[in-house]
Parts: sequence; C-alpha cells; structure tokens
Amino acid sequence: MVALELRHLRYLIAVAERGNFTRAAEDLHISQPTLSQQIRQLERAVGVQLLDRTGRTVQLTDAGAVYTEHARRALRDLDAAERAVHDVQDLSRGHLRLGVTPTFTAYLIGPLVAELHTRFPGIGLTLTETTQDRIEAALLADDLDLGVAFAGAHPAGITATPLFTETLSLVVGGSRTPEPPKALSVQALQAQQLALLSGDFATRGHIDAYFAEHRIEPRITVEANTIQALTEIVQRTSVATVLPDAITHDHPHLVPVPLDPPLPARTVTLLDRRGAYRSAAARAFTRLTHDIVRVRGYTPAPAARGYMDVEARRP
Repeated sequence: MVALELRHLRYLIAVAERGNFTRAAEDLHISQPTLSQQIRQLERAVGVQLLDRTGRTVQLTDAGAVYTEHARRALRDLDAAERAVHDVQDLSRGHLRLGVTPTFTAYLIGPLVAELHTRFPGIGLTLTETTQDRIEAALLADDLDLGVAFAGAHPAGITATPLFTETLSLVVGGSRTPEPPKALSVQALQAQQLALLSGDFATRGHIDAYFAEHRIEPRITVEANTIQALTEIVQRTSVATVLPDAITHDHPHLVPVPLDPPLPARTVTLLDRRGAYRSAAARAFTRLTHDIVRVRGYTPAPAARGYMDVEARRP
C-alpha cells in the first residue's frame, strides 16, 4: 500500500482548483505524467475514485469533494501548527498577516503600523487591501490572521470584535474655521456635484442606501477607486465627496459638513476565524488596535467599551 504524503493532498487540491492536469502540473512545477501518477497513487491508497476524468474538465467525484474538503482543513491545521511551534511569545520576532478594506488605509493603518513597529520592531507584517468578502474568505482559508472591516452578516466561522463607531459626512475643500459648518439638508445634495468611491466599495453601498432611503438622485460626476483620488479632487475643485470623518482629521484642507439627517454610523470590527490559533503577534496587534482607538479619540463601539475597561484595569 502506498503511504500517503502531504504532497498527495496538495496535488489533489491543485487539480481540483484548476480542473486540468496540465495547468495544475505547471503550477506545481512537475510534469503532467508525474502528477497523474501521484493522483492515482492517492486514489489507490484511499480505495475510491476522487476525480472524474471523462469530461472536458476534470471534476471531483462526490467522494473526491468530501476528501478534498478534509484535505484542505488538514493542511490548514498543519500550517497553523507550524506557526505555533515557531511563535515567539516575547515578540522579539514574528509575523502578522492583516487584511483591511480600502477606507482604513486612509486613516487607521498608518498609526497602527507605526505603533506596531515602535513597540515590536521584530514583527513583520503582510498587509492586504481588499474587499470585505475576500478578507473573510482569506480568514477562513487561513491566508490571513486578522482583518479590519465592518459589522454585519458574516460567514459561519468568522468572529467580529467591535472596535469603534465610524461616522461619515459630506466633505468639501477649503480651510477650517473655528465654528463648524452648519448641517446641510439631504435634499440640498441634489444640487451638489459629487465625487464618490466606485460601486465595489462597501462605503459606496452605505452611501447609496442613504440616498435611496431619502429619495435623492445625486449628481455623481466622478467615480474613483482610491481615497487619495477623491481627496485630491475635492481639494482642487468645487466637487464634494462623502467620506469617514476620521479621514478629514489628518487633512487640514478638507472640511466635513454634517448632513441632516446624518448618514447612519457603522461599527468597525476586528475579524478573525473562530477557533484559529492566535499567535503572540496577533494578540499583541489586537491590544494595540484598542489602544489606538482610545488614543485617537474614536468613539468606542458599545461592545468594545467593556474590553477597554478591562484592559485599563490590568496592572
């Protein structure tokens, strides 16, 4: 009987993902005949056909689908075990894989990474900016340790810890005055040219829902897929945008104008996979995140206040 090895599992997963032996072999840097031989060894070892090779693409059989699901889980757990063995509790070294949705790179990630580097210079960071659904999928696949996104419906297996409440306002270019601007009626937005984030941003969906609720048809003259593009446009034109208030704190030439009624606040959360191994680096980053929320004066989310009170009482 052929002894199973980890490579057999990885080979099966590669073929399942590609649906083709040739492309899978290229990804694995082995020959196609070698890959076919290895898969047949695996099928003989488990005593069942795992792949249907009769169609134009290679498909998993019912048994193959079940086996592949368990193979993915086994490899994920082995990877986590390897990280746990090499985890250094004194934080003299380590690595963190963090995913964030795009708006947070404009105001939150800079202070977080700066503080992480100051406190723990030996910890490396892999930062991925992507959509919330991809962050959640990467957490479930053990490709990320933590994510920063928003509260709401999450896939099974994702845990969301509230961090703070994010508010949004209309943003125009100009200089700050001692007196904050008066609130602008939502109906007045129909006469205002707007530059907004593109439709693949969660923030844009939040803004569109607000417009729809109040039956507003906005004059959207610019759509952009970066925060920086919006801030540059607003500072140099009469076009306005809608952004989180926290972004304007670091931009003296951006003026937040409250809307009446205001846009609904959102709860920012720290995401992880339920039951996943939490490295010393991940635990330290979690504590650091709550510290930054407090120091920068963000409004704590209700469930986060209890955490911060407990941390404040720690010796």
